[in-house]
Amino acid sequence: MSSDEDQALDRGGGFEHRLRAEIEQIARDLRAEHANIQGTLEVITKSARDVVPGAEDAGITLVTRGRAFQSRAATSELPKKIDDLQHRLHDGPCVQAIWNHETVLVRDMITEQRWPRFAPEAAAIGARSMLAFQLYTTEHTMGALNLHLSRTNAFDDDSVSIGGTLATHAAIALIASLREEQFRDALASRDVIGQAKGMLMQRYSIDADEAFAILTRRSQNSNTPLNEVALNIIQHGPGPAK
Repeated sequence: MSSDEDQALDRGGGFEHRLRAEIEQIARDLRAEHANIQGTLEVITKSARDVVPGAEDAGITLVTRGRAFQSRAATSELPKKIDDLQHRLHDGPCVQAIWNHETVLVRDMITEQRWPRFAPEAAAIGARSMLAFQLYTTEHTMGALNLHLSRTNAFDDDSVSIGGTLATHAAIALIASLREEQFRDALASRDVIGQAKGMLMQRYSIDADEAFAILTRRSQNSNTPLNEVALNIIQHGPGPAK
């Protein structure tokens, strides 16, 4: 084997070693932010920009069923502008990645034919290449990790492979963050309801079941979530016993 071939192998092995170390560090950073959704999203986009070959900017698009797109943790204004454009047109690479559960590669936005309305406007904004990965799917929320570049034909097979590995780690971390946030919200809601029940019990000399029945009636009669009814009692007093 020639010295050039030896050097090429060394370079390849060095790259794989550095990449493995970077992925491990990203995994540690994600675990550190597991209770903070915004922190988790920021780790994901910064890591994608830093480790995926060709990436200049990154952003995350979240879509909650029945609601508008959310552009989160963008590393510059470009991902936000692209998200706004896709939201307005209801079309584009990240939309396709989210709904079709696939990785979408755009090599040259100028010659791209899949999204005839989106592509020319995206190119004019400054996105000449894009790479979008479905990030995760839950019952109510879907997302995509989107990478952007101002040059054409800059994402290659390594970009797709490394980005896909990162998206897999990110999806696991993000789902864990969402579940932990939901658990904290549920605990907070339970505490609020328990405090409101206690105030009703003390004010009207009733038991816990009767107090909960009052909360439920008020929630149904006003078409207001139970925890909001409870919070109103805490803030403004029990009011009439009905």
